[in-house]
Amino acid sequence: MIYQSFKKYQETLKNGEYTCTEAVNYFLSAIEQHQDLNVFLEVYAEDAKQKAIEVDQKIKNNTAGKLAGMVIGIKDVLAYQDHGLQAGSKILNGFKSQFTATAIQRLIDEDAIIIGRQNCDEFAMGSSNENSAFGPVKNFADKTRVPGGSSGASAVAVQAGLCHASIGSDTGGSVRQPAAFCGVVGFKPSYSRISRWGLAAYASSFDCVGPITGNVEDAALLLEIMAGPDEYDSTVSSRPVSDYSNLSAGDKKYKIGYFKEALESEGLDPEVKELTFKKIESLRGAGHEIVEVDFPLMKYLLPTYYILTTAEASSNLSRYDGIRYGYRTGNASDLENLYKKSRSEGFGPEVKKRIMLGTFVLSADYYDAYYTKAQRVRKLIQQETERILTEVDFLISPTTPSPAFRIGEKSDDQLQMFLADIFTVHANVVGFPAMSLPNGKNKEGLPVGFQVLGGNFKEQDLLNFAFYLENNK
Repeated sequence: MIYQSFKKYQETLKNGEYTCTEAVNYFLSAIEQHQDLNVFLEVYAEDAKQKAIEVDQKIKNNTAGKLAGMVIGIKDVLAYQDHGLQAGSKILNGFKSQFTATAIQRLIDEDAIIIGRQNCDEFAMGSSNENSAFGPVKNFADKTRVPGGSSGASAVAVQAGLCHASIGSDTGGSVRQPAAFCGVVGFKPSYSRISRWGLAAYASSFDCVGPITGNVEDAALLLEIMAGPDEYDSTVSSRPVSDYSNLSAGDKKYKIGYFKEALESEGLDPEVKELTFKKIESLRGAGHEIVEVDFPLMKYLLPTYYILTTAEASSNLSRYDGIRYGYRTGNASDLENLYKKSRSEGFGPEVKKRIMLGTFVLSADYYDAYYTKAQRVRKLIQQETERILTEVDFLISPTTPSPAFRIGEKSDDQLQMFLADIFTVHANVVGFPAMSLPNGKNKEGLPVGFQVLGGNFKEQDLLNFAFYLENNK
């Protein structure tokens, strides 16, 4: 099955050239064939086949929804009623969700077909998909390399043609960074644009639901359907939802900024730098104004991000206690011992480390020194970014400082692992929308990503620019 865009694929369904049932069977066969990638933790084969039959009938009756026939995989942090939800962790062994996440329900209501749940770093904590309790996911471009994280399997599923699109979550780049490593499109909308109801929480003031697709058009359509107010999420925005899928490449000339500090960093891979400057020169040649932007607060992005996210993780993950649901130790001597053993046995090393760091920065002696100070710095970063985006339309950068690294290569070097997120955390710290687009490949054939960050709730502008970039490679 040759898939270019959902719009073209849906035309083949409507004129009878192809059926949803054929599409589902194709993907089930592809998933079976590529089990070695370790993408799906659970495949909903019978559910998907049954839904495909229903959607085929709806198409014949002209009653089908906007997503009729789109086959979607969901990251294992999103609730889907009566299906497993484990967040890539042993702590939720045997847990089945009692409801469906709002974002997923809206896709189902428009006749999307959910084909399975996808592997991820445990509780979305990681940049490589090596922290999953179910083993690492492999990059389809080179199976010795990581796919990025934490939505690594969701990106590989699109990259390897195991579904039309995936829905992931992005707390510090977890949709965009794997999209870059896998050569696909990853979109993080503005914070609160999509409801977080039914998303297993990592850091609540950073977490965003976002699509991973093969093209900008599909990402825009999925955002349009998932976005909007939700009575179950008091933090979601009540702003009207635009017709995001009504894209225009146009001939508008933009003023585009890039951070000099980012592109002159010693840690930036030479080929990534070269491809980024090639893109910049292409934009300049097309008549866009490209300007260097000073951002002295850049060095505070990662420390601010990790202090605040670990603090929120410490609070959010306290609910997994071995009592109410999920994993419970079998050899506890008393209640306190049950808590300790269930959590120490159920959580993996990365999650335990972040919980302990978060508990430390929230402790009475250090709360003001770390947490309060990080909140103040976050506000300064937001204000400065807002100011810059009154002077330029977009900020551009590489999505990641390097292409995909080898599995195990950075496992013992936490600083290097954290630096994989250096360009992506900015959008989460400030809450603004950002997108990763494919930007060619290096000499080894590994994908490289190009990131565009836009103004708060200016998704339509960002999508139009991304659509322009995609059509003017």
